[in-house]
Amino acid sequence: MTLFVKPAKALKGSIHLPASKSYSIRASFIAACGGASRIIGLSDCDDALVAENVRKALKKGAGTFNVGESGTSLRFLLPLLPLHTGRAVVKGKGTLIGRPNHHLCEALRRKGMDIRGRGPIESVPIVYKGGALAPGAIEIDGSLSSQFISALLIAAPRLAEESRIIITGQEMVSADYIIMTRQILSRAGIKISTSGPRTLVVPGGQQFKGLKDFHVPSDYGLAAFIMAAAALVPSSVVLKGHFDDSLIQSDGNILRFLRKMGVEFKKTGNAISMKGPFELKGGSFSLRACPDLVPIMAVLALFARGRTELTDIVHARAKESDRISDLRTELLKVGARVSESQDALVIDPLPEYKRDIILDPHKDHRLAMAFTVLGLKIGCRVKDIECIAKSYPAFVKDMKALTV
Repeated sequence: MTLFVKPAKALKGSIHLPASKSYSIRASFIAACGGASRIIGLSDCDDALVAENVRKALKKGAGTFNVGESGTSLRFLLPLLPLHTGRAVVKGKGTLIGRPNHHLCEALRRKGMDIRGRGPIESVPIVYKGGALAPGAIEIDGSLSSQFISALLIAAPRLAEESRIIITGQEMVSADYIIMTRQILSRAGIKISTSGPRTLVVPGGQQFKGLKDFHVPSDYGLAAFIMAAAALVPSSVVLKGHFDDSLIQSDGNILRFLRKMGVEFKKTGNAISMKGPFELKGGSFSLRACPDLVPIMAVLALFARGRTELTDIVHARAKESDRISDLRTELLKVGARVSESQDALVIDPLPEYKRDIILDPHKDHRLAMAFTVLGLKIGCRVKDIECIAKSYPAFVKDMKALTV
């Protein structure tokens, strides 16, 4: 379905932000590992629903798992398979087909699992034919995705003996997501320590004590789209939610980025208030820890004063879309001045852009929401808007509720 987005005269009112997709998925998988858990405010997005279905299937010892388009659920599932079933097929669809898993599958094979995905990058379907996951030293390349490391951290405590997860590769990306996993594992009674900057030590034979009552925090990465819209057009909005800043969120960097660009807002434990628009400033931003913010930061950069550089984002190429090349291709359609390198986007703002252009998000939910925000400023059409259900099913409804 194509969404027609008209320029907004103003945004006014309040909405309730969705729960964090990342914490929802982690909570579901950790709840599957044992103990009593009551998860409060679980996200209703497609990826979180997939995680809940996988949790139930693991409990039953199923032999077939469907992870939809959820890369996180896919990666978290693979090391857990020997602990729940003897053989399994893990299926996926859509944007998950073609996403790479070879680093994780290779690591699991080295530790005794007979597991292989399709093609050289080992995409779905992935077939597990048996074999246990052995404890001890587990090397894993951390340059493509932190999800591989989080997956091993969730499985390793249940192995008989100590495991040492050794992170290899030129650089470690999205490190905050590893901290996120460790934080929620700690709430389930799991102990993990470090031995240097790239080695995680996980004692074996640990018992998951459950998450008790775990309130999923609101998602800063989804708040970013509405905050960006409120920064670009006349606005008076309140984003209500549960902001537990004791739980790290990599996408919480959006608050720092917006302040650096000249945006003002007030934040409490249950609300973010904004009155826009603002005169935005460009600058250089490293998104190594938060590649999901690339699309909305690029849209903001179109209207900032001076050049904006989004750097350290090579891993954004392996998301639901290539969030560097695909994003640039679409922004060029509106006449944007944007260039790319292997790990960066450079945007020079222009006084005007083409209006009512049809933009293709390449089935990527974050591109679709970013283009919707762009449309509120200049007007556009967004193809396949239904892909937003992956993380924020009510996004269009919420934006319509705010639009005057």
